[in-house]
Amino acid sequence: MSYLLALDQGTTSSRAIAFDAEGRVAAIAQREFTQHFPQPGWVEHDAREIWDTQLAVARECLLKLGSADAELAAIAPNIAAIGITNQRETTVLWDRATGQPVAPAIVWQDRRTTARCEALRRQGQAALIQRRTGLVLDAYFSATKLEWLLDHVPGARRRAEAGELAFGTVDSWLIWNLTGGPRGGLHVTDASNAARTMLLNLQTLDWDPALLRLFNIPRAVLPRVAPSSGVIGETAPALLGAPIRIAGVAGDQQAATFGHGCFAPGMAKNTYGTGCFMLMNTGHAAVPSHNRLLTTVGWQGPASAGARRTAYCLEGSVFMAGATVQWLRDGLQIIRSAAEVEALAASVPDTGDVFLVPAFAGLGAPDWDGRARAALVGMTRGTGRAHIARAALEAIALQSADVFAAMSRDAGLALQELRVDGGASRNDLLMQLQADCLGVPVVRPRTAETTALGAAYLAGLAVGVWPDGGAIAAQWQAERRFTPRLPDAARRARLDRWREAVARARDWAREDPGTAAG
Repeated sequence: MSYLLALDQGTTSSRAIAFDAEGRVAAIAQREFTQHFPQPGWVEHDAREIWDTQLAVARECLLKLGSADAELAAIAPNIAAIGITNQRETTVLWDRATGQPVAPAIVWQDRRTTARCEALRRQGQAALIQRRTGLVLDAYFSATKLEWLLDHVPGARRRAEAGELAFGTVDSWLIWNLTGGPRGGLHVTDASNAARTMLLNLQTLDWDPALLRLFNIPRAVLPRVAPSSGVIGETAPALLGAPIRIAGVAGDQQAATFGHGCFAPGMAKNTYGTGCFMLMNTGHAAVPSHNRLLTTVGWQGPASAGARRTAYCLEGSVFMAGATVQWLRDGLQIIRSAAEVEALAASVPDTGDVFLVPAFAGLGAPDWDGRARAALVGMTRGTGRAHIARAALEAIALQSADVFAAMSRDAGLALQELRVDGGASRNDLLMQLQADCLGVPVVRPRTAETTALGAAYLAGLAVGVWPDGGAIAAQWQAERRFTPRLPDAARRARLDRWREAVARARDWAREDPGTAAG
């Protein structure tokens, strides 16, 4: 039997999952790795540990496909191709000759370059960056992280200009090591990951010369941009027992969108984790956002008749989803485990007009208010912990409804349904609340491993396991469909009331006069 091997390199763990041609999980392996917090606001990874754990789980997963005494060399020929999906924006800089990172990887969560972004914003560069890249100017993305490394690692800028160093997001780092590292490794990224660097021009799908000058980044340090679906190269034979084609690459949220089969314009998915990431396919045109969303590459297909078909997406992020339930558990201590929240929230028919705005770290899309702070409004003497628990679940659904509405306005499309994944998507009450807030069905798939499956699909499409997107879409199956129960008038009234609560949380934080810049 032939399998696709998905390497799913996340922020806290490395995983490998083997899928069969029906899209079913055949084997899985996972290992966590260390998080480093050297200073407030700094988040780092050891890129060598990322590689070591990812290689280890790939080998472990392959061995699970064979008999007890099977060796990698006997199993590897059964792997049709490898697909890679990864934490996005995390920045790695390494020595081409030795294969060693020259500094710790700067993780997407890291905020050390916030001041640089603020300075660029004061210089009036934000509009240029958004027009060229589709992104808001923020420390979240890779450009200022790479600039920081070139400026702060001794000799790095000179060596980068001389072509001695290589930059990459995590996909590039893995591909380089998988294909031989210092002994001929390929320096490649895909369009979906390149689009998260704040250096890629969305129209040309190549590195933007004006942005390279703005961030003082030499082109020699950058990887080649390849399609998300297409054979990039082969693994070094000694690593996995035999050469295996690497044929699919996409950032985690784009891979999840592909795994959901969101191939037509207007199809959207939402991932419910610590936060929420919603992506909507906008077709083969990059749709600029007028509602403070991100415009990004979804994926780039294999070359066909001299052209590559690129799907673009609108993306909106909610900072607090599962983290809101964690706050109920750890902060308020009104539940002992996250699993308790559904039963507690279901014990009351509604919130009693109580709203929780979980702006603990500000508000994400579409408000983008860093000074917003959490607010719990509308309480009376009759308010109990069940009302607060239900308000917490509603807050997740209402924030996502704001993003969903912004996407509809930007794209000029009436979204017909929302496909969902992530841990919190298993909460039936939350999914019903989400359907009620959106006014469209919410659909949960049978396959929970949507992100890794998307990487496998991209790879399998490139090597002929599936002939086209239609064959992939036909495999997608719903586990449950949640249809709206709330009348439209009541839904609109609920959303209006929510926006009133959000207004009370906006622009709340003030600088301490003793620490304010002057």
